[in-house]
Amino acid sequence: MATKQNDQIVETATEARQAEPGPSVLALLTMSTGLAILLLGVVWFVFFRT
Repeated sequence: MATKQNDQIVETATEARQAEPGPSVLALLTMSTGLAILLLGVVWFVFFRT
């Protein structure tokens, strides 16, 4: 648990890292991966399809 020493909050390294990425991070990664796949598909269709 965080303690206060000399008017400063003191936490261990584990306590300081306890934030967890919310659903917005998952949505961003999913959308960017999907967009990259779509873009690569369009590039392949335009330039490499014979």
